[in-house]
Amino acid sequence: MKIRLLGLLIGCMVVAACFAVSISIGKTTIPLRIVIEAFISFDGSREHLIIRSVRLPRAMIAVLVGCSLSVAGSVMQAISRNMLAGPEILASNNGAAMLLVIWLFLFGYTSSITQLWVALIGAGAASMIVFLLGSLGRGGLSSVKLILAGATINLLLSALVQGVLIFSEQSLDEMRFWLAGSLTGGSLEMLSHVWPYMGLGLAGAIVFSRQINLLSLGEEIAQGLGLRTSWIKLGALAIIMCLSGASVALAGPIGFIGLAIPHLARFLVGMDYRWIIPYSALLGAAILLLADIGARFIYPPQELAAGVVTALLGAPFLIYLAQRRKI
Repeated sequence: MKIRLLGLLIGCMVVAACFAVSISIGKTTIPLRIVIEAFISFDGSREHLIIRSVRLPRAMIAVLVGCSLSVAGSVMQAISRNMLAGPEILASNNGAAMLLVIWLFLFGYTSSITQLWVALIGAGAASMIVFLLGSLGRGGLSSVKLILAGATINLLLSALVQGVLIFSEQSLDEMRFWLAGSLTGGSLEMLSHVWPYMGLGLAGAIVFSRQINLLSLGEEIAQGLGLRTSWIKLGALAIIMCLSGASVALAGPIGFIGLAIPHLARFLVGMDYRWIIPYSALLGAAILLLADIGARFIYPPQELAAGVVTALLGAPFLIYLAQRRKI
């Protein structure tokens, strides 16, 4: 227990250090002294404006999105009992992309806040459809039906998105960077619209971690211990929808965080989801911050989307996991 609590403390310190580095470096490297001055004695200078209006929102978005996606992945793997599952199974990525593409095709570019809500509604609607399809038939909701429904809806929505983009060059230009999963262009105003959903999802995951832990042992065992598994699954899916939907609306479909980070947490603390969930949150925040920092220097003077970097890191990890599961 003490070692795990110490690990959480170290994790918080690592996230804080990555946060400071993310604010300090970029195309223009700003000394830490000036970074601190931007918060205690703001004078409107160019460096202070860059820190407060560009880099601070970007770093905060990276922390919240990293936490949300990794916790959503942990909960998804627990309820599906599938170590290769991720929040993408609920089709929130493609649901957000589909509705946003249709919106841009019909109305063109609108305000960032409007597009944020369009993406959030699309992510939630797609997740609800997957949940309803996974609940149909004999036996109600099951992990296998949920995964099959998610795969089917994902393929359908992905094809529709590509079809609309082929016919709309303007929509393609507007969507290109978002589809890659980018942390740039966000603002504190945009963050203020979605952080309540992220906070609710993170709090719910921690509060129900004991029940999620029991459910990960198997539905029959959980029922034998007096757990109402249907309600816990419903609550877990609501948590995943809040976390992944808000993340996708804010930063686009950033892949592999929800899949890979829970495995790193599991390696550190074992199979207890009461610890996996908080460790996943800290690891997800730190790794997405590092991915975003790396995205600024891989191809200078251009910046890559953070989603590209996470894909470059996550794809080999996915291959390793798939091979390990096969063995």
